[in-house]
Amino acid sequence: MRYNVLIVDDDKLMADSMADLIATLGHNPIAVYGPRSAMDILKEAVPEIIFLDVNMAGVDGLEVCRYIRRDPFTADIPIVVVSANDSQADIAAAYRAGANEYIVKPASIDAVEAAIARLLKNDRA
Repeated sequence: MRYNVLIVDDDKLMADSMADLIATLGHNPIAVYGPRSAMDILKEAVPEIIFLDVNMAGVDGLEVCRYIRRDPFTADIPIVVVSANDSQADIAAAYRAGANEYIVKPASIDAVEAAIARLLKNDRA
């Protein structure tokens, strides 16, 4: 099944690289380059899964995660935090904010594919 995958990262190169990886896996990537763009797109379309960076200028990814979880229309979308932060404290903070999975950058194709498979195994289409 081909899923719509929202990628949120304020680093355009990182977002586009993740979009290429998602496309390679046969899914439809939607890359946005910051938290405000993510919140805007979620008003228009609901993706099947979100890959979300933490370290972004202004509103960080954990606040975006909490925002998504508070909105009844987006609360159930699986969220994969993708971050260069690899400490147990950072990982725990992401899960407390509502993340379903955590991948340390650089994300491997195997880690991304496994996260999608685990989170969308019931074919949410």
